[in-house]
Amino acid sequence: MRYQFIDVERVNYPIRVLCRVLMVARSGYYAWSSRPMSSRAKTNQRLLVKIRAIHAESRGTYGSPRIHRALSTPQEPVSKNRLARLMRVGGVRSKHRRKYRVTTNSNHRRPVAPNLLSREFSAAEPNRVWVGDITFIWTREGWLYLAVLIDLYSRMVVGWSMSSRVTDDLTVAALKMALAARRPPAGLIHHSDQGSQYTSAAYRQLLKDHNITASMSRRGDCWDNAVAESFYATLEKELLLDWDVRGRDAARREIFDFIEAFYNRERIHSTLGYVSPVTYEAAVKTT
Repeated sequence: MRYQFIDVERVNYPIRVLCRVLMVARSGYYAWSSRPMSSRAKTNQRLLVKIRAIHAESRGTYGSPRIHRALSTPQEPVSKNRLARLMRVGGVRSKHRRKYRVTTNSNHRRPVAPNLLSREFSAAEPNRVWVGDITFIWTREGWLYLAVLIDLYSRMVVGWSMSSRVTDDLTVAALKMALAARRPPAGLIHHSDQGSQYTSAAYRQLLKDHNITASMSRRGDCWDNAVAESFYATLEKELLLDWDVRGRDAARREIFDFIEAFYNRERIHSTLGYVSPVTYEAAVKTT
């Protein structure tokens, strides 16, 4: 196993350094490397190339469960243990999430809706339940605020908006985007926290105009809106972890690309049977 690791990493580090760190003789490694490669070793080498390609396509975010799902096929099944071992040998690791923060102002006297979801975070059809929330992202030019709306059926981000200020217009813009894109039927449930942006007169009127029923988490209970919280955790881990606090315009472009090009269309979700939201909804439409 040590020799295999050296063989993989020799493109990144000198062989003498790898041998010294792993406490093996260079002569032993060279003797091992001169032997004819076994069929299994050739397969492992080919699999590791595929593993690295899948990992790179996921922006370095996929761990062994998602890579296993993407790699293993009926024609060439790969065990989870073998995959995990190859990832260890190849130094392929998913990013680890830092703590993240979500912000809304619940200290107000505006009307608050009851909690209709009671932590039932699923929907039988698209456009039956949307969940929304706000987060803030630091850039070199100051805070950038992001509001999203997510369809519980497919976990697709159906509406989003960004602004340098956290105002009522931020959430209204995200809702208008979702309404224009999805045109939901009457009876849709809209779930959020009790933040003032979701209880504003303009927001409540927009919900009423489209026959949408409001639902809200209990104050200070993040688990009542776990899907939206989970999206921001994913954003933090898979985009913001290596964030270089660039300007707001650059940040907007990267977040747009993350949501529309990657999260909705490419990122596989375990709750959807390891397909993307777009693929999940498209599959249902064709059945």
